[in-house]
Order: sequence, then structure tokens, then C-alpha cells
Amino acid sequence: MILSGRTILITGGSAGIGLAFALKFVELGNTVIVTGRHESVLDEVKKRHPKLHTIQSDVADPAQIATLATRVKIEFPKLDVLMNNAGIMLHRNLTAPTADLAGLMTEMNVNLGGVVIMTSAFIDILRANKGTVINTSSALAFVPLPSAPIYSATKAAIHSYTQSLRFQLEETGVEVIELMPPAVKTDLAVDIAEGGGITLMTTEEWSSNPLRPSRRVSSRSVQGRQNCSHSCAASPPVSSTGSSGRPLRSWCRLWSDRS
Repeated sequence: MILSGRTILITGGSAGIGLAFALKFVELGNTVIVTGRHESVLDEVKKRHPKLHTIQSDVADPAQIATLATRVKIEFPKLDVLMNNAGIMLHRNLTAPTADLAGLMTEMNVNLGGVVIMTSAFIDILRANKGTVINTSSALAFVPLPSAPIYSATKAAIHSYTQSLRFQLEETGVEVIELMPPAVKTDLAVDIAEGGGITLMTTEEWSSNPLRPSRRVSSRSVQGRQNCSHSCAASPPVSSTGSSGRPLRSWCRLWSDRS
């Protein structure tokens, strides 16, 4: 992926991994637009980082995505990178019924529905500009976190969807990249305590080099996993860079303690 001179739209870009990538992309000489659900949070981001363009939009709302797509195509006709990064994680107990049945779909609507609908809404301009789609999945696509079963399932679905998307776009000139972050210090990881072999990366560490083209590998490189007692991959997670994240043995230990 060419890392400069691009026009990049990042969903969930007001904090965490999304904001870290946004700032890195700006540093590399790109035009960057970030979206988020809360206008007040985006206003604070704009104050701290005036080079960023901010637009309020909720990826769980198809009508807001349609409005966003219309606006961005007019204001940023050179858009050539879409980074589907927005996501939420909710810890759920599956052993008992829930009163909020509709709420069970929240993570599906944001994490998976947002990726699918955003990609469809912007695929025409990305094809016209021979652009790039970046989907953020997770090592949890392969090693689910039992306390976050729906979140883990959405990441597995994103991995599958991204493979199909890459295949369908193979002859169009659109590059499709899947990022599979290891454990990163964001709001999603506030319940994960470090120590005992568990170390969280900072967003700055993770965003510093994962898109260098000389190191990126295809999804075919994610293979050869061995099982442990909790069906965890014994080998380290592989990101789209081909670099190893934190060993999943430590994750196995964490989840075993929680079970």
C-alpha cells in the first residue's frame, strides 16, 4: 500500500486504533477524514489535531452512512482509502436469557454491518480511484474470547467477508487489506489486566508499521494453528504485515482463569 498522498476515510477514528492510524497517516502526508458517533468527541479531536477532518456518522445506521457517502464523494472526490475500523465489545453471559433481545445485535450491527454497508456505499469511488479497503478484524477471529462471544464472532465474520471481498475485487484494481491487531491498549481492553505473561501494545506501537508493503502478506499466511486446552492458537497471531503479535498462550491463560 502506498502510504502518502492518499485521501483516507477512517470509521471509529475518534479514539483508540482508529485515531492512532489517522494521526500516523496525517504524519505521512495524507488527507484524513475520521468519523464517530459523538459530535462532542469529534470536536475535541479536531481541537487537538486540526489537520484531521471530522464528520459525525454512526456506522450502525444505514441512513447516516448514505448521507456520509454523498457528502464525502462531493467534498473529497479523490478518496481512495476506506478503513473500516469502528467496533464495540460487550461482555455477555450466554447461559441465561436476556430481556433486551434486540440489544444482542448491537455488536453485529456496528462491527459487521458497518463494514458491509460502508464498503458498499463507497465501492464505486474506490473502484474509480483504484483505491484500498482496510478492514480491522482481530486475532479473536481465530481465538474467541469466551466472555465476548458476539464480538469474537463478528471479527471471524469480517475475516471471511474480507477474503470474499478481496477475491471479487481482484481484477478491479482495488486493494483489500485485513488488519488483525493483537492486544492493544484501547477502551475495548480496559478489563484486561497486564501481567502474568499478558502485555498490551500501545496504539502508537501498533500503528507504527503494520501497513508497510514489503511486509504485508495475504490471508493465506494465517495457517498451521495448533490447539491448546481452550481451542486457542498456540502460534502467535499474524497480522496483515506478517509480523507476530503477542503470544496467544498468554491469552489462553487469561481466558482459562475467567472460565
